[in-house]
Amino acid sequence: MDGTSGLSGRRVVDEATLDDVEALAEGDPGGMLRFTASAGAQVRESASLAAEANLAVLGDEGRPRAVVIAGIGTAGRTGDVLATVAGPRCPVPVIPHRSAGVPGWVGAADVVIAISASGRSPEALAAAEAAARRGARLVAVGAPDSRLQSIAEGARAPFVPVPRRAPARASLWALTVPVLLVGRALGMVKVNEADLAETAARLDADADRCRPTAESFVNPAKSLALGLAGSIPIVWGSSPLATVAARRFGDTLSANARYPVVAGALGEAGRGRVGLLDGVFGGLGEATRDIFADPDDGADGQTRLRVVLLRDGGLNADDDTDEPLAVEERRADAVQTLAERRGVRCDVVTAEGGSALERLASLVAVPDFSSIYLALAHGLDPMAVPAVTEMKELANQ
Repeated sequence: MDGTSGLSGRRVVDEATLDDVEALAEGDPGGMLRFTASAGAQVRESASLAAEANLAVLGDEGRPRAVVIAGIGTAGRTGDVLATVAGPRCPVPVIPHRSAGVPGWVGAADVVIAISASGRSPEALAAAEAAARRGARLVAVGAPDSRLQSIAEGARAPFVPVPRRAPARASLWALTVPVLLVGRALGMVKVNEADLAETAARLDADADRCRPTAESFVNPAKSLALGLAGSIPIVWGSSPLATVAARRFGDTLSANARYPVVAGALGEAGRGRVGLLDGVFGGLGEATRDIFADPDDGADGQTRLRVVLLRDGGLNADDDTDEPLAVEERRADAVQTLAERRGVRCDVVTAEGGSALERLASLVAVPDFSSIYLALAHGLDPMAVPAVTEMKELANQ
C-alpha cells in the first residue's frame, strides 16, 4: 500500500488498513499503538517512581509564591494539566514556561519544575540551571542518567526518573503524574492514590476499546479517524479541562498524522473562530461544490472542516455554583447546532469519570489512538516524523 492518489499525488485513506491487524503492525514498526496503550501503566509506574523521590520534603519549606513548569511540547502540556486539575481555587499560580531559562522574577520564593522526556531538552536544561543559580526550589523530571539529572543532583534537588521507552508525545502520563504529585506535596492540588488508580483503570479500559483487533464499527478511535480523514479538523474543548485535551489532540494530530489543526477553547471560538463554519472550508463551501463530483476522490478540490467537540460535564469540587458549567454546556449545544445547519460534520467525545484527572484521561485516550490510526490509514509511520528530525539537525548545525 503506497497510500497515494494517482490523480493528485496526495495520500488518500485506505479504510481497509484499519481492520487489518497485520497491516497495522507493518505500518507501525516503532510501536506507537503499543506505547499509547501503556498509558495506564505509565500512571502506575510514575507514581511509584515519584514516591521513591520523596517529594514530601518539598512541603517542609512552605507554600511557594509561584510554580513554573519549564518544558516544551508534551513536557509543556504537563503544566496545563496541573493548572487545570488544581482548578481556579489553586492557592499558587502555575506558570507554564516554554522557552529557555526562567522568567526574570523567579527567585528563592518560587519552585521550578524542569521536565524533559529525553533529559536533554535545551529549554528544560536552561531552566534548571537558572533556577539553581537564583536559589529557587528545583524539581526535575526526565530520563535517568541524563544531563537533567546531573543538574538536579548538583543542586541537591529532587529528581523523578522517567524511563525513556517511547517518544515524548506517547509519554504524556509518565511525565504528568510526577508533576501532579509535586503539586500535591506543595498543597496545590488534591490528587490521591484512588484518583490515580481510577485514572489508570480508565486508560486501560479505553486502550482495550481502541485496540487494533477491535474493528472500526466498535472501535471509537478508528471511527473518529475515518471521520476526520481528508478534512481540516477543528477541535474545541467545552471547559478548561476539555480545552487541555483539545490542545493535546491538536498536538498528536499534527505530529502523528501530519494534519493541520485548529484547537482551543470553545469560549474563545465563540468570539471569532466559530466563523470558520461559514468559510470556504465550511458551510460556504457547499455553494461552490461540484454536485457531480465523486466525494471519495477529492476531484472537486474541496477540503471540508470537521469539528471535534470535547465535552466535560463534570463539576469542579471547588466551584460554588454550577453556572459556569451551564454556560459551557449551552455553548457546546450551540456549536453542534451551528455545525449541523451548515452541513459541517461534528464528532463529540464526552468526559467520563469522577475526578478531574480521570475525566481528562477519558478525553485524551480515544483521540490519542485516533491520531495514530489516521496516520496508518494514510500509509504514514506515526513514529517517524522526518521533518522533526531534519529540523533538529539543521538547528544544531
